[in-house]
Amino acid sequence: MIRKEPSAKTGFVRVTFILPPAIWAETVHLVGEFNNWNPTAQPLIWDRQEEAWTITLELPAGRQYQFRYLVNGTEWHNDWQADKYAPNPFGGDNSVVTT
Repeated sequence: MIRKEPSAKTGFVRVTFILPPAIWAETVHLVGEFNNWNPTAQPLIWDRQEEAWTITLELPAGRQYQFRYLVNGTEWHNDWQADKYAPNPFGGDNSVVTT
């Protein structure tokens, strides 16, 4: 799930990425165009209140970013509530968020 809200920084949007607990995980990382597809740059944190894995980023407004979740360092997952999907060079799809 993706939650968007205005940022205190002009020209940015606060985007919260939420991976539900239905996917069992010890670690989850957000990997995408906003971090040059770095598989360890942005770990999600288990949020007890949300009962889900979450991370919030401040992203420039008016752009689109492809991304995926990397679970336990080996399993790729999409966000099935993404704004849209784009084919990737591996025969699958990437999730896309529009800010």
